[in-house]
Amino acid sequence: MTLYNSILYVLLMLGCIENDKEIKPTTIQFKNEVEVWLTTGDQTSLLKKLPNNLTFSDQQNNYPTISVDTTIYYQSIDGFGFTLTGGSALLLSKMSPSERDKILNEMFGCSGDQACISYLRLSVGASDLDDKVFSYNDLLVGQEDITLSNFSLSKDTLHLLPIIKQILSIQPTIKFMATPWSPPTWMKSNGSSIGGSLLPRYYDVYADYLVKYIQQMKTFGVHIDALTIQNEPQHGGNNPSMLMNEAEQVLFIKKHLGPKFKANKINTKIVIWDHNCDRPDYPITVLNDPEANKYIDGSAFHLYAGEINALSQVRSAHPTKNLYFTEQWTGANGRFDGDLQWHVKNVLIGSMRNWSKIALEWNLASDPSFEPHTPGGCTECKGAITIDRNIVSKNVAYYIIAHASRFVPSNSIRIESNTIDNVHQVSFYTPNGKKVMIALNETVKTELFNIQYKGKKVLSTLPAHSVATFVWD
Repeated sequence: MTLYNSILYVLLMLGCIENDKEIKPTTIQFKNEVEVWLTTGDQTSLLKKLPNNLTFSDQQNNYPTISVDTTIYYQSIDGFGFTLTGGSALLLSKMSPSERDKILNEMFGCSGDQACISYLRLSVGASDLDDKVFSYNDLLVGQEDITLSNFSLSKDTLHLLPIIKQILSIQPTIKFMATPWSPPTWMKSNGSSIGGSLLPRYYDVYADYLVKYIQQMKTFGVHIDALTIQNEPQHGGNNPSMLMNEAEQVLFIKKHLGPKFKANKINTKIVIWDHNCDRPDYPITVLNDPEANKYIDGSAFHLYAGEINALSQVRSAHPTKNLYFTEQWTGANGRFDGDLQWHVKNVLIGSMRNWSKIALEWNLASDPSFEPHTPGGCTECKGAITIDRNIVSKNVAYYIIAHASRFVPSNSIRIESNTIDNVHQVSFYTPNGKKVMIALNETVKTELFNIQYKGKKVLSTLPAHSVATFVWD
C-alpha cells in the first residue's frame, strides 16, 4: 500500500472525508496476477483456489467488462459472520477440546484456508435457537424486580461465554452485535415469552436491564459493538419474541435507552428495526424523530420479505445513518445450489451494494436434527456447520460467508464496479491494498467476462451456478 493510499484510508476511517465521493486517482502499483477461489453449485469445488492465476494484459476482446475503480468508494465494512446462538455454543461445548479447537480455528482463524469470520451476533437472553427460554432476570409469576437485584448472566457462563472467550483468543478483533428476543416476562403485557409488548411502566427498568447486560459482558472481556432494540419487532409468534411498533421504539430510545447510554458513558451503537425489507417505512419513521435520531447509529434488516434495495431506500432518507444486514436462514429442505446462488446474490452481494456494513447468515451451528431450539422455535434452521458430537460438516451458509470473510477483513471499503448482464458482483479495497471481487453466475451456462483495473483487463471464466472470489494486489 502506498503512502498516499495509507493516508487516504486513515482519513476515511476517521470520517475526515465522506463516503460516496470521487477522489483523486491512486498511484498504487499492482501485480498482473489474479487469484481465484471457486464454489460450484454441484459442490465439485468448495472454496477451492484455482491452480492457475489469471493475468492482466492489454489484449482486447468483445466480452463484457466489469471495471473496478478504487477512486470511487462507498461504505466501510465491519465484518461477515453468523449468530452465535446459545444452541450453537451448547453443541460446541460438548465437543472434545481438540475437535472444538480445530473447528473454531478453521472458522475464526485468518491464515491459509481458515474462514476468518469477523462478526458475530448474540442474543440478549435466549433466542429461539437456545435449548430453553430464559432471561437474565426470571421471576415467579406476580413478582417484579425494579432494581434488577436478581440480574445475572449465569446461564451464559455455562456455554456461551466460554466459547466466546475461546473465539476471542483466536480472533481478538472480532465484533459483536447483541439482540434481545424478549425482555423478562414480568415486564410484558401478556406475561409470556411469546409476543406481547413492553409495559410502559417498565421502559426505564428495561433500559437499565440492557445497560447492565452491556456492562456485565464487558467484565467478561466482551465488548458489545452494537445493540439492536428488538429482534423482528413485528413478529410475535416466535418463542421468545415481542412486538414493538414504531412509536414504542421512538419513545423507548429517546426517553429511556438513549439517555441511559449517555449517562453511563456506553459507546455501544443503538440500531433499530432488525426485521424484513418489506417495511423500510418503519426505520424511516423512527429516524424521522429528531430526538430519537440523535441516539441511533442505524437500521438492521432481514430478507424473509421484501427486496434488498430497501436498505438503499432507508439510506436515501437518512444518508448519515448506517445499515446492517443481520439475519437470513438456510433451511433443512434447501438445495445447496439454490441456497448458494440466492444468498450470495441477495445477502452478500445485494446487501453490500445497498450500503450494509455487515452480512450475517443466521445460525452458526445445529445438530443433524436441526436442534437445539426452544418449544415453538425454528425446527428447520440449518447451521453453517452441523455438529454430530465430534463430527463436523460444513453447510452452504459456511461457504456463502467464507467467500467474503476470508478475503475482506474489517475496515475494508466497498469500491466502484459497474454491473453487467448475467454476472452479479461487488468489489472491495482492503486495508493492505488488495482488491477483491465476489462474483456470481446464476445462469445455466458458463459466463466469460473481463475484469478491468487501471486500464488493463483479465478475461475470466465463471461456470454455471457458481461463485468466485477474485483477489489481486
